[in-house]
Amino acid sequence: MYSKCDSLRDSQLVFDGMSQRNIITFNALITAYSRSPNEGFSAFRVLSEMTTRSFRPNNSTFTSLLGACYALEDQLVGSEVHCQVFKFGFVEDVRVQTSLLGMYSHYGNLESAKVFGGMVDRDSIAWNSMICACMKNDKLKQGIQMFGKMVGTGSKPTLFTYSMLLNRCGRSGDHVSGKIIHAQVIVCDLPADVPLQNALLDMYCKCGYTETAFCIFRNMEKPDMVSWNSMISGFSENGDGSMAVSLFIQLCRISYRKPNEYTLAAVISGTGDLPASYYGKPLHAQVKKLGFESSVFVGSTLVYMYFKNGEACSAQRLFSMMPTKDVITWTEMISGHTRLGDCENAIKFFSKMQAEGHKLDNFSISNALSSCADMAALRQGEMIHSQVVKAGFEEDTCVCGCLVDMYAKNGDLKAAQLVFSMVSEPDLRCWNSMLGGYSNHGKAEEAIKLFNEVLKQGLKPDQVTFVSLLSACSHRGMVEEGNMYWNHMKRNGMKHGFKHYSCMVSLLCRAGLLNEAEVLIKEADFGEKNTTLWRILLSSCIVVKLNVEDDATLILLSNLYAAAGRWDAVAEMRRKIKGTMSEKDPGLSWIEISQKIHDFACGDQSHREVDDAKNELHRLQENMKEWETREISCA
Repeated sequence: MYSKCDSLRDSQLVFDGMSQRNIITFNALITAYSRSPNEGFSAFRVLSEMTTRSFRPNNSTFTSLLGACYALEDQLVGSEVHCQVFKFGFVEDVRVQTSLLGMYSHYGNLESAKVFGGMVDRDSIAWNSMICACMKNDKLKQGIQMFGKMVGTGSKPTLFTYSMLLNRCGRSGDHVSGKIIHAQVIVCDLPADVPLQNALLDMYCKCGYTETAFCIFRNMEKPDMVSWNSMISGFSENGDGSMAVSLFIQLCRISYRKPNEYTLAAVISGTGDLPASYYGKPLHAQVKKLGFESSVFVGSTLVYMYFKNGEACSAQRLFSMMPTKDVITWTEMISGHTRLGDCENAIKFFSKMQAEGHKLDNFSISNALSSCADMAALRQGEMIHSQVVKAGFEEDTCVCGCLVDMYAKNGDLKAAQLVFSMVSEPDLRCWNSMLGGYSNHGKAEEAIKLFNEVLKQGLKPDQVTFVSLLSACSHRGMVEEGNMYWNHMKRNGMKHGFKHYSCMVSLLCRAGLLNEAEVLIKEADFGEKNTTLWRILLSSCIVVKLNVEDDATLILLSNLYAAAGRWDAVAEMRRKIKGTMSEKDPGLSWIEISQKIHDFACGDQSHREVDDAKNELHRLQENMKEWETREISCA
């Protein structure tokens, strides 16, 4: 009674006051301690006392002790209990076997396979434990096979079996296996179960099948908040922000359901690609109305939304008003500034984050390194590298990929190679960073060798991989290799993007294959972006009649006409250029001096040291004139 009421102290007092004890009383106390998350070791203390008094443990003793191993999160203790199971001859006991199986599967230890193999009588709990072990080891295929065997032997899968498999299919993006499980659910005519339906919603949404998920959702009699949140986040994550907002409005109209912070975060994240004035700002007002202003989770999502809409001032205003900020909030500020190209502010927020005592994570470090790469701040990047080592992220593939990229873009290819060589299991992003480094440095042969290594590792190249390869081939004029990689993409069903076309057109033009380049451009369908492809062809001295009002193209045409001596055509081009009067974003240059970044724009007079710079330039000009006069005098 006391143990079931979580009164362990009273249970122990009653036990201590007993004049006579037997196996049942010892087991009762062991079970009581086993159920408590903080008293697992006390169960083993009671076991020690029990064996000292010559009482022999039975199957109930071991099932309770194995349950204690769950609470202790100690696999070594579990293995010791397994040894005791062998010692006392309970290795073939069904109850003990099931508990052993559950314990090993809890830790994702495939030692459970040996236990399972020795079981004669396998119930649904045993099968579920084995499938769970496969899931925890990311062995979805084996888990599905185990599920097939379970059905084949006549053992009936439980609702938990289906939910567990569907959740893993969703995480892995395996819609084929997910549909097979769904078909089995339909065939078995299982009763309407909300957790199972939620697992189906989650699987289809994560695999990109939001329409199928929405059909299931509409047929649910009483969807709970998990159902609503799954559906709203599913639409948001799959780029259908309008539908996410529509569903959110429906939820708000239901009197018995109120959105929680997860609902708000899900719908707000889906409005990042939509005009903030239409959706984001009204949702921000809804956050205030529902009383979630102080939620760090919702606040961080709002910061993300404003940055995604290019409203950095709104994001900073919100950030400054937030009462509490966690590492995710700070990281959103860093990544937001990085995405908008404001690398200097990204680094400032990274420094402030550390100054306020927040622990760095791989995402904040990666964004800071990306900013260092974009503004050529090598010293700052090296300082962050030292923090990476100090924080223990030197094996993190995401961070290492950004380190490789930072060093390569700053011209230190040797450092990039060294960082890459120290990663034990680089992922595709890491390989792509090194490929990009070789490509930018004109080392096509090294890039091709690295690509072949990617294939040997069994990794599937993505579009970024082929941009680096085609760019490397373009720099070196390797037409045959470029065509080979272009066709490789076609064979593997990969769509050629604008960057791929740009690299390929540049490659053909540099090789003098202008007709082939023209044919390729005509195949491309990128709207106004096609102008850039024609511009590449124009720069190779092929004059193409274009009906575009683009300054860069008109200037190229003007230069070509001037080279041919057609001054009337030059005058016509100049008139068109003046007529367009299109504004051009000023180019920026960065320079790092004493670990401080200074930026300059063409014609910018706002820098506080601009007068000093002018005086120094004037002094240098005078010195040059003086030296020129001396050289003439000497001659």
